[in-house]
Amino acid sequence: MKITWLGHSAFRLETAKATILIDPFLTGNPGFEGNDRKDAVKGVTHILLTHGHGDHVGDAAEIAKQTGATILANADLAAWIGHHHGLEKIEAGNTGGTVPLGSFSATFVNALHSSAQITSDGVSHSLGNANGLMLHFDNEPSLLHMGDTDIFSDMALINELHRPEIGIVPIGDRFTMGGAVAALACRRFFSFAKVLPCHYGSFPFLDQTADGFLEAMEDDAASVAVPKSGGLIEV
Repeated sequence: MKITWLGHSAFRLETAKATILIDPFLTGNPGFEGNDRKDAVKGVTHILLTHGHGDHVGDAAEIAKQTGATILANADLAAWIGHHHGLEKIEAGNTGGTVPLGSFSATFVNALHSSAQITSDGVSHSLGNANGLMLHFDNEPSLLHMGDTDIFSDMALINELHRPEIGIVPIGDRFTMGGAVAALACRRFFSFAKVLPCHYGSFPFLDQTADGFLEAMEDDAASVAVPKSGGLIEV
């Protein structure tokens, strides 16, 4: 599996049979600046969304129209995107549910966060629960993208049920866990072989580096990969 961080919480996963974008916030993402959009969206087969905030939905509809990729989102967000963008290749699910997507499956797991968008009339529209996404592949490591979340004790159940080998973990504070709490979540509730921090360094009100997270990971810091935006990790 090849994993490319595209800044903020956006990732590109390349497996033997699928090319996946998670939370493809590219336009307006300071963390994506300097990357090539064509490279980021080339050959995409699936677009997975953890929740409905603009910095996660991002360019999902435009990329889906360009590439023909299938979008996966919770039921409320899926209906919203389908209605507003006229897309038909959408898979909907909800917390606890698993959706088969060919060579892999995606399970919606809990996250402690919100999920909404504000329309031009100033009205905020709830777009279902925020989720993490647990991915199981035919022949690649299992992967959990936590979405935006705080720590919660039922992370232990997610680990018991799914045994994720790769963890994508928000660490930027203010809207998610900060580095020390994110490290506690990883060390107490999971046994990741590889951890990729995200949701930091993109906006000035977030933590700018992963240093605090790395320090708090202590003896487990060797499992952490901290790529630059556009950086590729193979697992």
